[in-house]
Amino acid sequence: MSKGKQIGYIRVSTVDQSTDRQLDGVELDKVFTDKASGKDTARPQLQAALDYLRDGDTLMVHSMDRLARNTEDLLRMVRELTERHVTVVFVKDAMTFSGDRKNPQQHLMMTMLAGFAQFERALIRERQREGIAIAKANGVYKGRKPALTPEQITTLRERAANGEPKATIARDLGISRETLYQYLRQPTAV
Repeated sequence: MSKGKQIGYIRVSTVDQSTDRQLDGVELDKVFTDKASGKDTARPQLQAALDYLRDGDTLMVHSMDRLARNTEDLLRMVRELTERHVTVVFVKDAMTFSGDRKNPQQHLMMTMLAGFAQFERALIRERQREGIAIAKANGVYKGRKPALTPEQITTLRERAANGEPKATIARDLGISRETLYQYLRQPTAV
């Protein structure tokens, strides 16, 4: 075992998902937790963990898909960490990667497993799209609820027509500027 610290990184996709099952029973010196989608590039706790890690430390992660967004991202991140003499352990996958250049099987296994994980995520997205299409065809899928009430939309349009800055309107209504522009592009009800 290395002389450094054991650092845990946990990521769950939604605020209501539990972090309990990830790294359960693993002894850690420090844990960093993000509640963000894997496709989200803004994962402040991952960045904090990467900045915190030092030569000889071990980064413990539940599984490969918790660490990186895709195969390329995973390979780059693990390569950069092992070059810094940080060992990366994927607990669920029972895989350990270190800077050991004498073990090309490590790189091969990581590439294959990451590729399978990326393929699996693509299949899940495709099944989700198919399910939504079927639900829409059957009249079951209603889509996401509108962010604003009809009264708020009227107010939004009036404020925009009066020349008020779009960023201010969006902030006051708790929506993004893109959502504001989508409301402005919609035809007004007569």
